[in-house]
Amino acid sequence: MLKRELGLRGAILMGLGSMIGTGLFVSLGIATDLAGPWVLIALILAATIALCNGLSSARLAASHPVSGGTYEYGYRYLSPPFGFTAGWMFLLAKCASAATAALGSMAYLFQWLGLEDNSGRWQVMAALGLLAVLTCVVLLGIRRSAQVNFVILLVTFTSVLLFVLLGIGHLQQQGGSLWSAASQPLSLKNLLQATALLFVAYAGYARIAVLAEEVKTPRRTIPRAILLTIAIVLLLYLSVTFVVLGSHDLANRTTAASLEVVASTFGVPWLRPFIALGAIAAMVGILLNLLLGLSRVVLAMARRRDLPPLLAQIPAKGKQPIAAILTVSGGIALLILIGNVKTTWSFSAFSVLIYYAITNLATLQLEEPQFPRWLAVAGLISCLGLAFWVEVEVWLSGCGLILLGLAWHYWVRRAKAV
Repeated sequence: MLKRELGLRGAILMGLGSMIGTGLFVSLGIATDLAGPWVLIALILAATIALCNGLSSARLAASHPVSGGTYEYGYRYLSPPFGFTAGWMFLLAKCASAATAALGSMAYLFQWLGLEDNSGRWQVMAALGLLAVLTCVVLLGIRRSAQVNFVILLVTFTSVLLFVLLGIGHLQQQGGSLWSAASQPLSLKNLLQATALLFVAYAGYARIAVLAEEVKTPRRTIPRAILLTIAIVLLLYLSVTFVVLGSHDLANRTTAASLEVVASTFGVPWLRPFIALGAIAAMVGILLNLLLGLSRVVLAMARRRDLPPLLAQIPAKGKQPIAAILTVSGGIALLILIGNVKTTWSFSAFSVLIYYAITNLATLQLEEPQFPRWLAVAGLISCLGLAFWVEVEVWLSGCGLILLGLAWHYWVRRAKAV
């Protein structure tokens, strides 16, 4: 058992570090383009669903405090196929999130440097280069320390707060209007699709639950930390969205560097590069963190033979699961080649919603639930419903990968039984 050293404040900071990044700097612009001013409703709906799922995760973490998240909960409370599917969806979701972070960080860098890339080809190449560099860092065993994580979070928070404060001042001077600047009729399809995309922005709260072995009084601390983290992030997202919707320059909002484009209209020359710096720092940190975390998930699944045993091998003189790291990096690279942040983020949304549907289903198997059962039921229905509001080709591809994974899992279990 790991030593319990993480208190409420530390758990909240870990959650914020996982939630403020790609969702804020990239997906918010995509969702705003879909839903217009109704994105404010989508933000609240996504936060509500995230809260239901977060409390389910907290209940499971308190009942079964081990690393592995829903991959372990599915095995323990449901069945091996459910556990495998949760792990498989987690890998796919986070690989897609990592690809979005790589593409998004390069989009902000290109905007910052004033480089034209209408085809997006050079941004894809730069994102692959960034991935290669960070893969080498991980292979060398260099981990991001808690101090570096704090610095990244500080830079990101400062840039976002300046964006909000200066943006509000600019809108007051210009007489910007939230509804007149981006008014459009309510579309239920667009609202639900925006909600699905924004849900991923809140999904970082799971980091708090998976640290159950290291949290002091987890039964009390984890639910409070999840609730407070989601509340802080919701307030931050709402503030940023009010500024984005009130901006007169929304034509370029669909670019991956949406906040930087809006910031360029405020008449503050130094703000745009500072926004770019905050975005790049946050997304590079997320990409590095995902490379480290995903390689360990692959290692754990390979040890259980849910993935090829080769991926569980660690060189005799090394401490890094080289095969697992390279496999994860290769998967992220394939998604980067798609070159479209909306597609990669949508795929991440579908995968993570299926993952949390299994989380809620596992929670319903618990006796003496810590929270009302209707929260888990609401989370289950919401996740399954929203998963199929992303683009049709995305959820069809996702379902195909689920079937492919289950076919592999069935073949492996049958081979073991012989």
